Amino acid sequence: MITKSQFGVRLWILIAALFLAAGGIIFGLGFASRRIKQLEDRLTASQMEGFRLAGEIRQGLANLNHSLLRYTLLRDSKLWEEFEQASTSLDHWIDSHDPNLNLQSPLTSDLERKAFQELNNAYDEYRAAAQAVHSNGLPALVNSDSKLYAQVDAFDVQAQRMSDLVHKLADAHRKAEAGFLISANTSLTNIQGVLVGSVMMLLTLVGAMGWVIYRDTIAPLRTKLVHSQTLLERQEKLVTLGTLAAGIAHEIRNPLTSLKARLYTLEKHLQLVPAAKKDTDIISAEISRLERIVQDVLSFARPSDPRLETMATETLFREVQGLMSPNLENRGVQLVVESSPEFFIRADSGHMKQVVINLVRNAAEAIDGAGRVTLRTRAGRVPLHGVETEAVILEVTDNGKGISPEVEKRLFDPFFSTKETGTGLGLPIAARIIDKHGGMLQYQTRAGYGTTFGIVLPRGINDSAGSANRDATSHH
Repeated sequence: MITKSQFGVRLWILIAALFLAAGGIIFGLGFASRRIKQLEDRLTASQMEGFRLAGEIRQGLANLNHSLLRYTLLRDSKLWEEFEQASTSLDHWIDSHDPNLNLQSPLTSDLERKAFQELNNAYDEYRAAAQAVHSNGLPALVNSDSKLYAQVDAFDVQAQRMSDLVHKLADAHRKAEAGFLISANTSLTNIQGVLVGSVMMLLTLVGAMGWVIYRDTIAPLRTKLVHSQTLLERQEKLVTLGTLAAGIAHEIRNPLTSLKARLYTLEKHLQLVPAAKKDTDIISAEISRLERIVQDVLSFARPSDPRLETMATETLFREVQGLMSPNLENRGVQLVVESSPEFFIRADSGHMKQVVINLVRNAAEAIDGAGRVTLRTRAGRVPLHGVETEAVILEVTDNGKGISPEVEKRLFDPFFSTKETGTGLGLPIAARIIDKHGGMLQYQTRAGYGTTFGIVLPRGINDSAGSANRDATSHH
């Protein structure tokens, strides 16, 4: 049975796990959102910036090619200064965006780095070819033979090379973006898996917590409610039945008294008639049996209040053993008192002896042939009237056939008995007596293995106090 403290620990562990899972999910959602935003920003920025670099280099080269061609045609020093200024500016721009020199460059793949490095090196050769055109000292092409166009062939080769490298850079960027998209999709898939796993874990924890709460709180409360309703209905029936039974018993007792008196008179007149004597003996026995039944009914209907005294359970068991052992041994049944720590209870000695004798008698009758009835005492902590209480449990155990499910359903019903001559009031009276003592009568049974009835009573005195009382008695 799970105690309240154990349930509390389990509940707090589940709550802590739930909060940890919720925190992990919140953190995962935040991380995923940031990561997705970074991927989106990087995807957009890198695409735009990468293609912008190739475009600007292409545009710059086109302007430079046009400027150098104009210079070659006119040989105007101002045109050369413009070319040289523009080529120097483009050279600085290329160096500032070279991923091998600038860690903040949007070009991060190895292909892009390699292509941009080749482009940067080729640009130096491009400028050198332009410088060669400037320094060859040839006249302007507009006043010269068309064969002199060959002076720009080397520059054209470098210009074409630069154009090819720009295309190569653009292709490298496209491949890098394709790889980035694959990586981004993989990252998004992983993030989705983490989120789905976190949600599943959260749902599992919630389901586990709900199951534990139902198992350890709702289900026991429901069972307890059904049990309480059953007990309440039984108590109401017992009260009604007790009132009715008390009235009937009183009505029966008066005629029985008259019959007994008349029978006594008749016995005096019929002493010399043997046949009549036999009949009067049978009538007397039946009247006595009716009186016992009436007394049982009255005991059930209106049990007397117990006179509580401190008593040792060992003493109670030994007295019952002394009373019942001879009769039981004739039937092949042993009545054994197991040694156990000495416990003390506050109870009515006569009432408790009546209950134990009734339980021992029932246990012996449940045994077919030879068997054993054991009396033992143990301590326990059990709920009595809804409160966990330190209790003493007096157990009567037999190794008989056990109680069948059909009989078990009506075990404490008044006037229900499996015996031909039984009144069906033994267990109900015992239960009422134990209830008057603030305890309860419980049982465990298993078909073919026997039954154990337990008298659960609050511990009226602890062992140390009991020892002190025994010491004080011994000193006297």
